[in-house]
Amino acid sequence: MSINKVFISGNLTRDPELRATTSGTTVMTFGLAVEDRRRDPRTGEWGTYTNFVDCTMFGERAEKIAQYLSKGRKVSVEGKLRYSSWDGPDGGKRSKLEVIVEEIEFMSSGQNQQPQYQPQYQPQYQQPINVVSIADEDIPF
Repeated sequence: MSINKVFISGNLTRDPELRATTSGTTVMTFGLAVEDRRRDPRTGEWGTYTNFVDCTMFGERAEKIAQYLSKGRKVSVEGKLRYSSWDGPDGGKRSKLEVIVEEIEFMSSGQNQQPQYQPQYQPQYQQPINVVSIADEDIPF
């Protein structure tokens, strides 16, 4: 038995692209930049290296989530690896390893998105408000 499960987090390298298959299934693709720390074999110093990962998500959820994603946004992704190969336009063999996204979690707010609990309208008062107290018997029920 083998296990094909991936958990990664990183920043989107581009805005997501939406398209549809011939059968009408929505397909969203995006790239993630994922950092890795390792020792440079030449200098022996530790450094941060970036890996670029192609991600694909299918279905209605992909279409709805796409509107909240944009380049630079940090997300966490859970999915599985899929290997694809094809013949390139020059006749050479091409291949890629991508993550098929099953779950996605937003780890930063989008540039054009309001925080989740911020009210839509925030009045700006120029002068102090006069507070008037009233008795309980003055309130009609």
